[in-house]
Amino acid sequence: MSTLSTTNLKNPSSGSNNIVLAADGSTTITTLTGTTITGTSVRGGITSGTAVASTSGTSIDFTSIPSYVKRITVMFYRISTNGTSSIQVQLGDSGGVETTGYEVVSTYINNSADNAAYTSGFVFRQVSGAAATGTQSGQIVFNLIDASANTWTGDGALAWTVNPIMINAGSKALSGTLDRVRITTVGGTDTFDAGTINILYEG
Repeated sequence: MSTLSTTNLKNPSSGSNNIVLAADGSTTITTLTGTTITGTSVRGGITSGTAVASTSGTSIDFTSIPSYVKRITVMFYRISTNGTSSIQVQLGDSGGVETTGYEVVSTYINNSADNAAYTSGFVFRQVSGAAATGTQSGQIVFNLIDASANTWTGDGALAWTVNPIMINAGSKALSGTLDRVRITTVGGTDTFDAGTINILYEG
């Protein structure tokens, strides 16, 4: 199947473009009577990012997320690091990744639960002093609750092969429109050494 790519459509009788398709997904329609309609076009459902092998580095960033996005899912497949620090996900905008101002509670569930509050990101709390063994799989979903205030909520779960399930939930108000997500660890010094990470986003 072929695809026709264009940014403007024009009626032969019109002195200007009747339909303008912007890069951010918005559409402006001008009728022959001069009426202008500006809005958001119908988008193609869920868009997948490019899967990244989480086998090196202290952080993994997904950038250039479109401004129209209202939901983001971060997916983890058998990830691991070389240390004992908990995995955390941070959000950001054109000013960079934000590392403060989160209101998140995370717990791990085994025979009992152990809760903790975090302000540095959406943390998946691990068992204290756990060894750097096993892998973690799961996801966290973020939803835009108020576009005018750039406020997001999020909740997720990771299953660890050598320890309990880790869950978290919370919120974050960004200083601008979200355009990036970072996966790292608390402290940001442990190195990823296994697994795959990807995102899905939708408007």
